[in-house]
Amino acid sequence: MQLRESISLIFKGIGMGAANVIPGVSGGTIALITGIFEKLINSIKSFDLEAVRLILKGDFKGFFNRVNMGFLLSVFSGIFVSILTLAKILGYLFENYPVYIWAYFFGLILASVYFVGRRIEKVDIRVVVTFIAGTLVAVLLSVLNPATENTRIYYLILCGVVAICSMILPGLSGSFVLILMGNYELIFIEAVNEFDMGVLIPVGVGAVVGLLAFSHILSWIFKRYKDQTISLLTGFILGSLSILWPWKNEVYQTNRLGETLLKSGGDPVVIGYEKYLPQQFDNEVIISILLMITGIITIWVIERYAEVKKVE
Repeated sequence: MQLRESISLIFKGIGMGAANVIPGVSGGTIALITGIFEKLINSIKSFDLEAVRLILKGDFKGFFNRVNMGFLLSVFSGIFVSILTLAKILGYLFENYPVYIWAYFFGLILASVYFVGRRIEKVDIRVVVTFIAGTLVAVLLSVLNPATENTRIYYLILCGVVAICSMILPGLSGSFVLILMGNYELIFIEAVNEFDMGVLIPVGVGAVVGLLAFSHILSWIFKRYKDQTISLLTGFILGSLSILWPWKNEVYQTNRLGETLLKSGGDPVVIGYEKYLPQQFDNEVIISILLMITGIITIWVIERYAEVKKVE
């Protein structure tokens, strides 16, 4: 692989990594836009029994060629660098400008409802039912069971599986689903910035398992039930918008005495949010609305670019 091609792939990986950190944008969509989606899927699916046989034989050159290792290393190097860099930036923004960052994310997701849904080619009763089901499930999750942080190993592994799915299924934002699962800040902000291996290792295990297994499973489902899959995702995104509402106060876990419980780092344990409407149309509200519009425009620009690339 030539140096210029490798550098190009690294930058494409950086774009995918950024998409995986920012809720609302799918790494799979970025791969599709930059023209590496099909090659990425084929390379991941090459990790099969034949690849294992080559390793056991000691034929590492044959293994590297089969799985297109140079391509994968370049792309995933970019993803890794991007996640590390953006995690620090978002950590600062969440700490100092939470309303603004949630407002931008709200705009991203709001636009995603339309742009993901428009990929449905034929609307029939099955598509309508899956859309309603996805919406209801998300609404129930946001109303009856607000997203809370969960550090159990099995749950972190599941989070890894979910996060990696955004790389192989365009239209699905893994970071957005992590918000719904309550572990977005724990994984992408705290654990990445602090190199918390107790969190990153289980998530990494889930990511590897998900990448290998679901590259086959999701490909099969998406090919046979494309419209139903997209409608389910669209409904899920629509029903979950309330979780991203910018104006909310954190609800902390307390003990029987009413004292706030703290995590090992000294921060309070967040168990949910109390949403509210701003009482005044002040500068914060104006800036937040502008950021929502910016989020909508961001998705629109990405989709427009994707359409131009498709025509080319």
